[in-house]
Amino acid sequence: MKDKKLVIAVDFDGTLCQMAFPKIGERTTPQKTLMSLLIKMRSAGHKLILWTNRGDNEEYPVLTEAIEWCREKGLQFDAVNQNLPDQKKLSGPSPKIMADFYIDDKALRWADTDSQLETLTILSKETGGG
Repeated sequence: MKDKKLVIAVDFDGTLCQMAFPKIGERTTPQKTLMSLLIKMRSAGHKLILWTNRGDNEEYPVLTEAIEWCREKGLQFDAVNQNLPDQKKLSGPSPKIMADFYIDDKALRWADTDSQLETLTILSKETGGG
């Protein structure tokens, strides 16, 4: 698994920052650690997909705001709410993003425990990402 490059789909609200929708919330220490780890993993060649319920309209350009907020902190994504350009599903299009891991506060409680960060750190080291 040392040279395998992972695809990681990551949520925004509640995962990279505290829930404050439509605003962008503050960050906890584990959320800052997660962002730093994701930045390192992308630098090592892993692919990141922002997978969020945020969207844009004239009144609430909240997706664009989230992308810019991440970019200002050094986190960039290879895709947003869609598969990577080179990923093709044999069964045709579907709304589920193809990824090796999905990081979401509704699935893993990033704000409540460090054990998930430890797991991702270990995976990062095993795959050459940190």
